[in-house]
Amino acid sequence: MKRLKWLCVVLCALFWVGRAEAATVALLRPASDAPGVKEALFRLQGELLAVNLAVAITNRPPLRDVRDTTSPEAREWFERTASERSIDAFIDVLGESEPVAVDVWICERSPARLRASRVTLEPNAENAATTLALRTIEVLRSSFLVLDWPAKSEPRATVSAPQPAPKPSLPREPISPLELEAGAAVLTTFNGVGPALLPIVRFGWALRPWLALQATVAGFGSQPRVDAADGSVEVAQQFGLLGLCVCAASGARISPVFSFSVGALHTALAGHPSALNLGHEQDSWALVFDGSVGVRLRWSERFYSTVATHAQLAEPYTAIHVVDTVVAKTGHPSLMLALTLGARP
Repeated sequence: MKRLKWLCVVLCALFWVGRAEAATVALLRPASDAPGVKEALFRLQGELLAVNLAVAITNRPPLRDVRDTTSPEAREWFERTASERSIDAFIDVLGESEPVAVDVWICERSPARLRASRVTLEPNAENAATTLALRTIEVLRSSFLVLDWPAKSEPRATVSAPQPAPKPSLPREPISPLELEAGAAVLTTFNGVGPALLPIVRFGWALRPWLALQATVAGFGSQPRVDAADGSVEVAQQFGLLGLCVCAASGARISPVFSFSVGALHTALAGHPSALNLGHEQDSWALVFDGSVGVRLRWSERFYSTVATHAQLAEPYTAIHVVDTVVAKTGHPSLMLALTLGARP
């Protein structure tokens, strides 16, 4: 009787040890070499090792479609490989450029049969590799393999997937130091000459990220009229300037703009007398000093717009006479508001 008891104890111990042996799961080499598919295979291997399963990597079977487990060829290959290598399950990662699903084949011993399951992934799912790996582990847990998994005695190890190599950044196309601006300006005075609308063009050359040499020309716009009792005078003005512009670095979206320029001012007067007077035309040139303050708004790295207020002082300034009376003055001083659109080729 005692011998029978000891025999039962030994048989139970042997049976328990046999059940504690880790099951073996074979990972089929993926048909795609895409980084996302390889990462999913790496995640699966890490998750299987973390639950104390033996992992084997095997070549894909020489079948037209390995997912067709109903074909006699597929069944024969899986059953033969499972028997020869003591494999309890096969796993295959599906997908061309990114993993989309995982096929799991469970090789049951008694009775001998092959069960297939598919783990699918929702479109645009985040962390596709990790999600597929965890869901595959749950499929294995729900199968008979759960009976062969020993209790974990160590904390689960974290398996880090290899980071993909960063894509080489393309070299930035160099930006020319040349600046081109075009727009419109309104020129007026406090001394009797009304506003004139003038087209304005500006060329710049960046000496520093915050400093540029600028050349500005404006003119050939509207000609305001100065009226008096004995007649009227039409005033036409053109000017050219050369100076420096100070602004913030090119990376700032909104930046203040300051400039100081020196140039030449041309003023053309055309008199229209009353019936008893004689009219005449007169041209004059003067040295003009221009100072401005404004704001620059950058739309992109190459395009921007600028709005600025200018104060101009001419030497000598032009006095407009009707008969013997000074009815207006220009450049003593003049004010201008300019709006331009600029680009750097």
